[in-house]
Amino acid sequence: MISVRDLVVTFGHGRDAVQAVRGVSFEVAEGESFGLVGESGSGKSTVLRALSGLNRSWTGRASIGGLDVAKADRRLPHLAQMVFQDPYASLHPRHTVDRALSEPLEIHGTGDVSARVEAALADVGLGPAFRFRYPNQLSGGQRQRVAIARALMLRPKVLLLDEPTSALDVSVQAEILNLLRRLRAQQRLTMILVSHNLAVVAHMCDRLAVMNRGLVVEEMDVATLRREAPREAYTRQLLLASKGYDRAVAGRMVSFD
Repeated sequence: MISVRDLVVTFGHGRDAVQAVRGVSFEVAEGESFGLVGESGSGKSTVLRALSGLNRSWTGRASIGGLDVAKADRRLPHLAQMVFQDPYASLHPRHTVDRALSEPLEIHGTGDVSARVEAALADVGLGPAFRFRYPNQLSGGQRQRVAIARALMLRPKVLLLDEPTSALDVSVQAEILNLLRRLRAQQRLTMILVSHNLAVVAHMCDRLAVMNRGLVVEEMDVATLRREAPREAYTRQLLLASKGYDRAVAGRMVSFD
């Protein structure tokens, strides 16, 4: 469903140029949930922005459902949609939930807008009473449910999830993750989940790639992650760091270039 080959993303020019992604390659099968993990600044979200079309300044090859992402095919929004990290920033403060969900359908001239909006709200566990509310009348978890509903309005096959729970309380995180798991099963979605939280990836994904400084340093299945048996020293250190702060452990941390 998703193929990425030798993806390179560079910001800036000349002496100020920074390669945020350096030759990343991976594939995701139809119906699979694939994780991208790594510390902040490792290039995870930049990969998603290239796949979603939000960043067109990249080289390499990338396709979704057989469509070349570089060609900005008009069919791509019907194949893949993105859910962003911050539910407080991803919804327009002066647009109602109804407008946020209706807009993709109106742009693409798709179906019975009113019925589709109500069905989408039901899919994410929000009733019709939420339809004409504004974002400031919603909690963080409710906002993220609306953002997920918006991403599903065109009935895509792929969801690109950029740390969709990191801005939420722990109890709400679990609700959103369980919602995503249910939607994946019901709608047979393919997912790429970006996260720095290895426990979230272990709960949500089948396989994962570990990124460091723009490179994929290791790919593994989730069973290997749960056994805490990665191949690379960087991944082992990432696992250790994910268990919480410890002064002795922190003193032994090294930098991987």
